[in-house]
Amino acid sequence: METLLTTDACTMPTAERPLRLAEFDDLFATAVRAVERRRTHVRMHLSGDKGLGERVRDLTQRESSCCSFFTFAIDGTDQALTLDISVPPARREILDALAARAEELSA
Repeated sequence: METLLTTDACTMPTAERPLRLAEFDDLFATAVRAVERRRTHVRMHLSGDKGLGERVRDLTQRESSCCSFFTFAIDGTDQALTLDISVPPARREILDALAARAEELSA
């Protein structure tokens, strides 16, 4: 399992935010098969074609480099990947919104 640890800040330039959101939307719509809301984090089950793991690692690394309050843990293969996402308690509403978006787009 690969884990990226973070602190609590966001430095993404405003102009880049719609592009990153579109990348997450595409991931949610094409690869997320289930979303589990847990007490301290959200777990997403994904599956896809060759390269899904690389795609998820790249996206989450870029996200955590600018929005450092996220912690991402990735485990599995392209056909059965688990993505755990957590945030500090003060940022819980962001995690809830992300989970809701994934549930909506993966339905």
